[in-house]
Amino acid sequence: MSNRHAGDDVLPGCGKNVSNHGIMDDSKHFPIAQPNGEVMSQKVEDEADILQEMKGILESSNSDGTSLVTLLQAVQRHFGYLPREAMIEVAREKGVSPAAVFGVASFYNQFRMIPPGKYPVKMCMGTACHIKGGNAILKVWETKLGIREGEVTEDRLYSLDRVACVGCCAMAPVAVVGEVVHGNMMPTTVDGVMLAVELAEKEEQKQEGESSGQQEEAAQ
Repeated sequence: MSNRHAGDDVLPGCGKNVSNHGIMDDSKHFPIAQPNGEVMSQKVEDEADILQEMKGILESSNSDGTSLVTLLQAVQRHFGYLPREAMIEVAREKGVSPAAVFGVASFYNQFRMIPPGKYPVKMCMGTACHIKGGNAILKVWETKLGIREGEVTEDRLYSLDRVACVGCCAMAPVAVVGEVVHGNMMPTTVDGVMLAVELAEKEEQKQEGESSGQQEEAAQ
């Protein structure tokens, strides 16, 4: 299994049509259609922070001359998903209704309206990965994580998506977990990748505990 770091510019293809739900300006929860047909309410991040960051995104994107899809791509690259407030700001900037923006975002499966997990799993479905068993490996991820493509685990540790191509065809089939590319994947290697994440989590918690203890000692 080969590893290397991946950039943030990888986006999957298009074509998934999800039922549209209106965006209510007076609501703090955003109704989202899930792949299993259920609808959940997504509590958004701090509105003031999102609005502040959106100013920079809109300014740097030359929004007047940028298509709606391109602008939404820029927003998702920044936040990792499309926050409710961000889509409302995009609608205001483009002079269209929030429902129109949500309609576009829900049509293309490259866009997600739920925050990704701490370790987003992106299974490549480019030609090389597809031919070498990408679909079978995606099914293993779904079984191991207990979620389906487009969903997030209850502990928000993992999210699972398919992407069109990660540009590592020589390493096919490929899965990107967090920022690490795992090449030459097989159904049997999914457990090993998850074990590595588990060990990383334990090490992070250990370091956080030690840091907290040192701060408490310094305060005494």
